[in-house]
Amino acid sequence: MMNYQRREVLKSMACLGAMAAVLPGYGFDGKKLPILPIGACDWSIGKTSDTAAFSLAREIGLDGLQVSLGTAQNDMHLRQKPVQQAFLEASRENKVAIASLAIGELNRIPYKSAPETVAWVNDSIDVARNLGCTNILLAFFGEGDLREDPEGQKEVVRRLREVAPKAERSGVNLAIESWLSAGDHLRLIEAIGSPNVKVYYDVANATEMGYDIFREIELLGTKHICEIHFKENGNLLGQGKVDFERVKRTLEKIGYENWIIMEGALPKGAEILPAYQQNLRFVRELIKS
Repeated sequence: MMNYQRREVLKSMACLGAMAAVLPGYGFDGKKLPILPIGACDWSIGKTSDTAAFSLAREIGLDGLQVSLGTAQNDMHLRQKPVQQAFLEASRENKVAIASLAIGELNRIPYKSAPETVAWVNDSIDVARNLGCTNILLAFFGEGDLREDPEGQKEVVRRLREVAPKAERSGVNLAIESWLSAGDHLRLIEAIGSPNVKVYYDVANATEMGYDIFREIELLGTKHICEIHFKENGNLLGQGKVDFERVKRTLEKIGYENWIIMEGALPKGAEILPAYQQNLRFVRELIKS
């Protein structure tokens, strides 16, 4: 395993230091962690920014969760120490790690224009450090879309330049997830000029855009992809448009050894628990094959 990525996996297992029962390289149950731990987004299992996500994740059989910083309505409540403690306790009690953070509300209240989002992103770095995770997904869809918006991109570059040094000092990655191509992501990252601004790669979004996802994954590599979404829109994993067998081979080729986070992959009308248990079985079998 690549040392850098292995360190990121270990750091993202929740409560390092705060939960000393977790030994380096081992999960909450004392078993050695898989090379590619598997998690899901809390919003994809219907528990956005809710500690109840951990018990459902345990029932599904997940290694970890990508948790939301919060919503505008609760003022990004994970910024509050008591809420952080509640998440850490839920993580420990259910033996489900906090894999990473996400600020999905940026789709509705854009980082490229809304002034309050500057504090959200800045504070999320402290939250990630307190929860023991490495990656923070910054969403750029909906109202936050960066396509054909040079002024919006310019402002995102300016804001990320300002906050990136804090991320570097904290050992935290700010991960851009957007409709942009790999090449456009690289141009943004180059303009920002920080090794801690990376790409959160989503195979379904890139497929929907018509990008060659296998070429893009190779182009970005582990230098720029800090975490990945295994996703389908309206289908279970393996039953939609994405060639996951080829995705797996491409990830092996670039040496990716970090979290696989499942998102979406819920057919209309399907129950979350059995659907995500099936998604998990698919990913585990895929990794083994």
